[in-house]
Amino acid sequence: VQLQASGGGLVQPGGSLRLSCAASGSIVRIDDMRWYRQAPGKQRELVAAITSGGDTNYADYVKGRFTISRDNAKNTVYLQMNSLQPEDTAVYYCNADVLYRNPSDEFVALKAWAQGTQVTVSS
Repeated sequence: VQLQASGGGLVQPGGSLRLSCAASGSIVRIDDMRWYRQAPGKQRELVAAITSGGDTNYADYVKGRFTISRDNAKNTVYLQMNSLQPEDTAVYYCNADVLYRNPSDEFVALKAWAQGTQVTVSS
């Protein structure tokens, strides 16, 4: 199972970015999917989460600005980030609770992580 994140970049304050994270492999089911971020010198923190049914949860500091969504058919989670501020600068990581089938045909549960994608908000 692999998670591939994309969509980061450099944006001016007030701008927008959309992050994507796609899972691939012998996936049986994906339950909760999440976005985290880690700024320099700080601990990784949860930004947003979404269940397989579409229920969402956000950190207070992104409510009203960020929107998490997912496409279950594509095993992909998105993070639409609007009204970005310099304090949103961080490496963003996605994470998913994955049930997959291994080469021995066994079901295995895994908390999978993607590589980070850098988001820089600066004028």
